[in-house]
Amino acid sequence: MAKEGAEKAEETEQMIEKEAGKEPAEGGGGGSHRLGDAQEMRAVLLAGFGGLNKLRVSRKAMPEPQDGELKIRVKACGLNFIDLMVRQGNIDNPPKTPLVPGFECSGIVEALGDSVKGYEIGDRVMAFVNYNAWAEVVCTPVEFVYKIPDDMSFSEAAAFPMNFVTAYMMLFEVANLREGMSVLVHSAGGGVGQAVAQLCSTIPNVTVFGTASTFKHEAIKDSMTHLFDRNADYVQEVKRISAEGVDIVLDCLCGDNTGKGLSLLKPLGTYILYGSSNMVTGETKSFFSFAKSVEKVNPIKLYEENKVIAGFSLLNLLFKQGRAGLIRGVVDKLIGLYNQKKIKPVVDSLWALEEVKEAMQRIHDRGNIGKLILDVEKTPTPLMANDSTETSEAGEEEEDHEGDSENKERMPFIQ
Repeated sequence: MAKEGAEKAEETEQMIEKEAGKEPAEGGGGGSHRLGDAQEMRAVLLAGFGGLNKLRVSRKAMPEPQDGELKIRVKACGLNFIDLMVRQGNIDNPPKTPLVPGFECSGIVEALGDSVKGYEIGDRVMAFVNYNAWAEVVCTPVEFVYKIPDDMSFSEAAAFPMNFVTAYMMLFEVANLREGMSVLVHSAGGGVGQAVAQLCSTIPNVTVFGTASTFKHEAIKDSMTHLFDRNADYVQEVKRISAEGVDIVLDCLCGDNTGKGLSLLKPLGTYILYGSSNMVTGETKSFFSFAKSVEKVNPIKLYEENKVIAGFSLLNLLFKQGRAGLIRGVVDKLIGLYNQKKIKPVVDSLWALEEVKEAMQRIHDRGNIGKLILDVEKTPTPLMANDSTETSEAGEEEEDHEGDSENKERMPFIQ
């Protein structure tokens, strides 16, 4: 085993040295290089909060692992709705810009910081990162890094941590999903929605109600027990099927959906808010209208009706509340389910770093089914590359381009 590990490490080091020596492709293609004595890498840079014009691919100094950290040669990164909120500055205590966005990635361990145990150079891993994920190289503490199965692709691994851990924690840790219960999930065609559906299928006789845009229904209908158009009166549709309502509501929309979700709960039911995507897409016009909808919740009414309202933020749990050990146990369970072929990440499409604007527009327009992935080694199409590597401020807010991403050519994920 030691000999095999040494050979694997040597092979990976040779690969890394070979890749580092490559000149970048025209338009920003892959490979790190040296300017003077400083080794640099490509990364997506958010210059300031606002529209898509604030994003561009740039070169910056490559990080080195500190004590307790791993250095990862990134292969793929996940794109989530929280990344749109970060770009717009619609988060609590936003960091200073410029910054590199992104909270999850997959790749190969390239170096180990002092005191790191349990990992070797060459290990295939996925990781949570407290920003900085959308780059060719990242460094992150070892407690946020997880080895991936041999048959899991890097694209799948980048689609795995945020979506499946969020879905698992809400269903089993917060809402205590059990046999015979019922679940309503919004944005059923998204990454978390599909993870919820797959995890519900591991428990007998769970009924899953989902809302999604009509054009997604054909693709996701087999993952849901009942599927409704996201703009329909889903409250009446659910009650027509289940007069008492549902046991669990998973809401990533907020706004008017808060009251609707609570009205659908059975006694002892649990409503969980885990996002506010309507703020990002403009369907809830401002933070104040968003907050106003939440303020309407009456604690006395919750007590009288035996209902539970909860919130869930995976990133806060990891990076602010010190629950990395709990999350590692959940990841171990999820990898076990993956190895048993009971769950599998749904990847919508692959995008080059230079295509980040188009990828972000697609998720803003709710055009995705499953996860959007930034593939660090993918060659961008010329038009997309030119647009995303511009340093000018000529780009427009995505609200002026709604639907454009539906007409752009994209690379579908092929198994």
